[in-house]
Amino acid sequence: MSLSYVREEMVPPQPAPVRTTGVIAWARQNLFATPFDAVMTVIGVAFLIWAIPPIYNFIFPTFLGGDAVPPGGTVEDCRAAGAGACWAYISARMSFFIYGFYPPAEYWRPNLVFLLGALLIVPLLWPRAPFKRINALLFFVVYPIICYYLLNGGVFGLRRVPTEQWGGLLVTLIISLVGIICSMPIGILLALGRQSKLPIIKTLCVMFIELWRAVPLITILFMASIMLPLFMPQGTTVDKLLRALVGVTLFSSAYLAEVIRGGLQALPRGQYEAASSLGLSYWKSMGLIILPQALKHVIPGIVNSFIALFKDTSLVSIVGIFDLLNTVQAASSDINWSSPTQAVTGYLFAAFVFWIFCFAMSRYSIWMERRLDTGHKR
Repeated sequence: MSLSYVREEMVPPQPAPVRTTGVIAWARQNLFATPFDAVMTVIGVAFLIWAIPPIYNFIFPTFLGGDAVPPGGTVEDCRAAGAGACWAYISARMSFFIYGFYPPAEYWRPNLVFLLGALLIVPLLWPRAPFKRINALLFFVVYPIICYYLLNGGVFGLRRVPTEQWGGLLVTLIISLVGIICSMPIGILLALGRQSKLPIIKTLCVMFIELWRAVPLITILFMASIMLPLFMPQGTTVDKLLRALVGVTLFSSAYLAEVIRGGLQALPRGQYEAASSLGLSYWKSMGLIILPQALKHVIPGIVNSFIALFKDTSLVSIVGIFDLLNTVQAASSDINWSSPTQAVTGYLFAAFVFWIFCFAMSRYSIWMERRLDTGHKR
């Protein structure tokens, strides 16, 4: 019996196949896959059409088709009816937002600190940059000493500028950098201590972590700035900025300790046994085998803690330290630039600065994750 089959009539024409690539295919798959998706897409587009034009007009200056007053404008322009953001006010008070009450004649000193920091941190973050050890030594040891004497003065003929006159973005960067750099090693030690088999060390680390995680940062700053001097000998004073630095660092280290402990627990037990089989001591096995893998696994959590720390620096304003946010709030009371949009423009500027730094840290962490993703392929 023959199983062959020969068609005796033509197949009727069929519609063209649906495209699986291109803009139309992407929209069909992601925006109009179901009737509900289509309705939500239409609502979202309608909302954007309603919201974007007034936001654009408020933020962008007149030469770009908006209503905002560009840098170089006057206060009368900002007070005009229908005027948008007063960027002329930001331009006029930019020095105050960056340096606070730092003497204008000494601006070259924080500028030099900014320049040295950029020159040292860029090659440090670039994996293929040469002389890593020298660069790290300069950034973590030499650079803080230079910054202190440059900003504080009192030596080499430099005018003394007390920390009460520091402010703006300068203080925000100081608090965030000191908190990030100092909290990382403390957090690693606390995480290792919490996993220690020695009861005393483990108990002390657990008590420290749980205590600092259970108390809000605002309370810690109040204790450091107001309550701490009451427990010190009479006549003893501690710099307010230093107290805030210590409080922020210890607070952040407690959260980092739990993030790092999660990375340590995520490693398979075989890694610990392999380190022991090589005859390595505890510290060598942790420094050469365990910690590099654990830290790689928790890069998102570590960077998330750094971003939270950078944003939490704005809380130091409640204890009288003029960080970026506090300078913006103080400048909003300037009657010389009083306008209906003065305060909103200042907060928009502060939000944009915070977003720039946080977004940069986020993108760098994503890049490092992809670069260090050697254990498996996505």
